[in-house]
Amino acid sequence: MDTTATIWMPQQASTIASEVDALFYFVYWISIFFLAVITFGTIYFAVKYRRKGKRDQLTSGPHGHTGLELTWSVIPTLIVLVMFAWGFQVYLKMNVIPKDALEIKVTGYQWAWIFDYPEGFNTGGELVVPVNKPVKLLMSSLDVLHSFYVPAFRVKMDVLPNRYTSIWFEAMYEGEFQVFCTEYCGKSHSDMLAMVKVVSQTDYEKWLEKQSDDSGTPPAEKGKKLFTSRACNTCHSTDGSKSVGPTWQGTFGSTEVMASGEKITVDENYVRESILNPNAKVVKGFQPVMPTFQGILSDKDIDALVAYMKTLK
Repeated sequence: MDTTATIWMPQQASTIASEVDALFYFVYWISIFFLAVITFGTIYFAVKYRRKGKRDQLTSGPHGHTGLELTWSVIPTLIVLVMFAWGFQVYLKMNVIPKDALEIKVTGYQWAWIFDYPEGFNTGGELVVPVNKPVKLLMSSLDVLHSFYVPAFRVKMDVLPNRYTSIWFEAMYEGEFQVFCTEYCGKSHSDMLAMVKVVSQTDYEKWLEKQSDDSGTPPAEKGKKLFTSRACNTCHSTDGSKSVGPTWQGTFGSTEVMASGEKITVDENYVRESILNPNAKVVKGFQPVMPTFQGILSDKDIDALVAYMKTLK
């Protein structure tokens, strides 16, 4: 794995990362150079032409210098034009998606990421992709504004409700790379994390086969994994402690009082309704902030979550 991280930048793990960094450092050092020149000039001329002698004594008037005027006008203009041309070139590379890119649908919601694959299944919290293969991410949000950011790949894009945005990358090295949400999206914004797991093409194909056939996994065990991968744990505890939403410990089979005053027995139908239409019946003392998982969780996924909840006595 590449380890070329610096004090300013994380490692370069995608094909575009080195070009983004080169442009950054060009702008950075140009800015440092002019900061030094202007600071030195300001101090030098402030000292050289400070007031001397009697207070009513005036210094001579300013004199023009055509060559100097042209120099500090033309050179910055040329530098800005270079920055624009270079930046536009990098921008095009980052936004023109290769035709052979693997397309994966990304859905953001408070406070997790779901990744839908062309093969018809999805994962939560972990995006698995093959190395040296262009990957297109087609992204949208179920609730508020989010932002998908992978520092090592130098890719970042806002994820919006009711519309699609997209980015692409090509990972150069196998390994795991952190994903952040970089738009404040509520109480658990800092917990809205995921990992990009880059594997070889062979391992990727094996992983696809394994994901397509999980019939051997007990429902409760699968539900336990979904509880974490679908970020249920960011709002619900399993040890009785209070969180954004009701705890799952001892909940199944209990009687809960709704915000409307109605008393509901927590059974399979109530859990299913709460997952697909969470604002239909809200437990008293909690806010209606849970997003719907309609279209994200399959019937088998919901069955697995119910089975796992039953184990939390």
